[in-house]
Amino acid sequence: MSVNRQPDLPACVRHPDRPTGLRCVRCERPACPDCLREASVGYQCVDCVAEGNKSIRPARTTGGARTTGRARSLFVVPVLIGLNVLIFAITALQAGSIVENQRSELFLQGTLIPSTVAGGEFWRLLTSGFLHFGNYGGYGPVHLVFNMFALWVIGRDLEVALGRLRFLVVYLLALFGGSAAVMLFGEPTGMVAGASGAIYGLFGGIAVVVFRKKLNPTPVLMLLGINIFLSIALPGISLLGHLGGLVIGALATAALVYAPRQNLVRFQTVACAAIAVLLVAVLVTSVATSDLRCELVSAELLNCFPA
Repeated sequence: MSVNRQPDLPACVRHPDRPTGLRCVRCERPACPDCLREASVGYQCVDCVAEGNKSIRPARTTGGARTTGRARSLFVVPVLIGLNVLIFAITALQAGSIVENQRSELFLQGTLIPSTVAGGEFWRLLTSGFLHFGNYGGYGPVHLVFNMFALWVIGRDLEVALGRLRFLVVYLLALFGGSAAVMLFGEPTGMVAGASGAIYGLFGGIAVVVFRKKLNPTPVLMLLGINIFLSIALPGISLLGHLGGLVIGALATAALVYAPRQNLVRFQTVACAAIAVLLVAVLVTSVATSDLRCELVSAELLNCFPA
């Protein structure tokens, strides 16, 4: 009597203890069900799937950042909003008043006064962008509320379009752009504070992205025009800071989104570094040509002396 014996099955290449009758349609090596993945035609082993993924160029945002789920989630905008709100709360607590927070020590030491910067207090160029007046035009903390609302509305789209790091670079360059304009053309003893310069940089940035993607620019241009009109029409607003931030934010964003795909990161790095050098040159010029140095004594009193 003869007995039909089933031929021995080959072992899975990744699990030698598992005999299998299945094979990868790409490399034709034996593979168990745990090592196979569904493909457009048949099943491929995990090694062939991994090798195939290497040849696929990762999707990127308009600014060149990879569009992974982590990169597309908002991070920088909420952190910036939280930081601005926290600093406002600290100044209000120090001053003992939400509408007189400019009297707090943190506010006095951080607000932008060109003559005090010329005297060596360069940190004010940055810190002033995170301070907000508690009684803006007699309407309470609307300064903070309006800026944070604008940062949320404009910033979340621009952060997704550029990616986290590139968005932060644009924000900071625009902030310094606003400070540089105030230093070069502003009143030597004027007190300037607020995130408006950086936020206007985001306005300029989102306009550049819209043009780059060939979208309808009308809504963005109308919003930008309204904000510029308000900067001119309303008293007590630093138009110089707004325009400086707008120009630098637009330039920095253009350097990111119009960068050639070859040597993308290198071009973006060099372009943003060049903008930063330009801002440093403007600041050095403004300090060198200043004929007045001031020491801040209080919110109303400056001790000034010739340079």
